[in-house]
Amino acid sequence: MLSKVAERVYWTARYIERVENTARLVKIYASLLLDMPKDVNLGWYNLVVLNSVETQFNERYKNRDERNVVKFILGDQNNPISVVSSLQLVRENIRTTRDVVPSESWEVVNELSLFVSENLNQGINRKERHEFLDGIIRGCQQLNGLLYGTMNHDAAWDFMRLGRNLERADMTTRILDAGASAVSTLSDDEAAVNARQIIWGNVLRSLDADQSYRRVLRKPVRGRDVACYLLEDPQYPRTIKHCLVAIADSTEKLPSADVVVNLLESIGRKVFKKVDYDNLGSEFRDYLNDLQIKLGNIHEKISENWFNG
Repeated sequence: MLSKVAERVYWTARYIERVENTARLVKIYASLLLDMPKDVNLGWYNLVVLNSVETQFNERYKNRDERNVVKFILGDQNNPISVVSSLQLVRENIRTTRDVVPSESWEVVNELSLFVSENLNQGINRKERHEFLDGIIRGCQQLNGLLYGTMNHDAAWDFMRLGRNLERADMTTRILDAGASAVSTLSDDEAAVNARQIIWGNVLRSLDADQSYRRVLRKPVRGRDVACYLLEDPQYPRTIKHCLVAIADSTEKLPSADVVVNLLESIGRKVFKKVDYDNLGSEFRDYLNDLQIKLGNIHEKISENWFNG
């Protein structure tokens, strides 16, 4: 297949996943805002930092308050990772690859785009934010389900699978980072123990992983167990381990894949060896940042190998 087509379906999957997980990231902050003690200041600007778009935000807004951050993350077209910007790119990539992806996907992505544009104020305002975010998540899952169930599982599908799992792994690290960041604002008193459980419970729920976590681990919600589960569980589809295995599986099915396979094997041998699950402070956040860099290296190698750089 043409490298341009491969690149477009790869980015289609990445942008769909980015839209869904950006909604999930805002959702976890909105939930924490309701659940946490009033004296805990989470700081909405941390969402901007987690997505590495501080420059773009500071060029547009003077106040780092909740409304400006949520508006920037969800609906600002000048923000390259906003929900609106990412949806526009999904539409463009599907429009230009309609001979490869199911024709119904064009209709579904347009319906989702229309839903977001017509209801954006619901997401910016606190009252109906959860319903709006849930609508985005359901729309992305509908689109992914359509692609999975009606698209040929050929080379185009494997490129789409590469993009989906690489973006999913990256966003899981950011959601974990959001949890670790919120925990870092707590004191060491008894009230903080309950607050930590609230935070890590919301991290699980933001990834729809709470039921799976309890079934597999059969333990109360604790930070070290949540972090280990979301990094290393091989079965749940949003963990780092599962995503890396899926990336490797699709890579091995594609032609001229040796250089990417070698990189994945190198990362896979060492990726979980230096995690200290008993210390989820600054060192853990540095680890997540390093993991994001490794995922970026995988993307660069994929791009160099199949998309002409």
